[in-house]
Amino acid sequence: MASLSVIKRASALLLSNARPIQLASRTVATQPSKGQLVEVSHNEKNGITTVSMSRAPVNGLNLELITELRKTLETAVDNNSKGIILTSTLPTVFSAGLDIMEMYKPDLKRCTEFWHSIQDLYLTLYGMGIPTAAAINGASPAGGCLLSLTCEYRVMVQGEHTIGLNETKLGIVAPKWFQDPFIQVIGYRQAELALLRGTLFKPQEALNVGLVDELASDKSDAISKCEKYITGFARISGEAREATKLSMRKETLAWLEGNREWDMQLFLNYVQMPQVQKGLDMYVQSLKNKAK
Repeated sequence: MASLSVIKRASALLLSNARPIQLASRTVATQPSKGQLVEVSHNEKNGITTVSMSRAPVNGLNLELITELRKTLETAVDNNSKGIILTSTLPTVFSAGLDIMEMYKPDLKRCTEFWHSIQDLYLTLYGMGIPTAAAINGASPAGGCLLSLTCEYRVMVQGEHTIGLNETKLGIVAPKWFQDPFIQVIGYRQAELALLRGTLFKPQEALNVGLVDELASDKSDAISKCEKYITGFARISGEAREATKLSMRKETLAWLEGNREWDMQLFLNYVQMPQVQKGLDMYVQSLKNKAK
């Protein structure tokens, strides 16, 4: 892993010629959801809990969804779930990633809560001792890809949808703790090329580079394969399994735990950069034009 000093030098270079714009604090109105943001089902037979994101139209990760997702995962662990499958109720989308509106003309107080919440969710899911698997039933760019990477096992439904960390195409830099599990899963060289290019992989391509572990014909098949992965640990010591997992992930977890506030300040400075806000504005306007 790169040292913190190297990361800070790279970040300083990124911000050296940028002056944050002054944004008036405002309250971001959140549209009330129809139904739950997260749906939960528990299989009494195998003890597995399936947690499904349910924020139409694309499971954009806003403060409310992230917070509810973390609470749901923690409750499942407290209730002695044997394993967790993360998926989506939406037919063609796993998660489109972080909600751009949380970063566009942000209320800095809410923006701080938002970034803390995604840090918390990452630490919760990446550091979870019980088996975790993602049933990726649709598009999974950026933060959606990150969610799947925090899980141990990934099964992706075949189709034309894609997965990857495409932040550079949006003019955004994927944080170190987004990059680390990506590198760990597909290897440094493949990760470097993909991160620099903002590559989005189709299911077979994702399988070829090791970003996903299996392909499935549909969501039901993906869930079944995730269940098979989790139940495969039935005869393995849970304590030994958990200790091994956390030992392998401890450096990545420790880095974020030890640098949360620095990471937060970097994020807040970055989202206030004029060129970043300009890029976000162009993206938001393009979405509005598509909706017409």
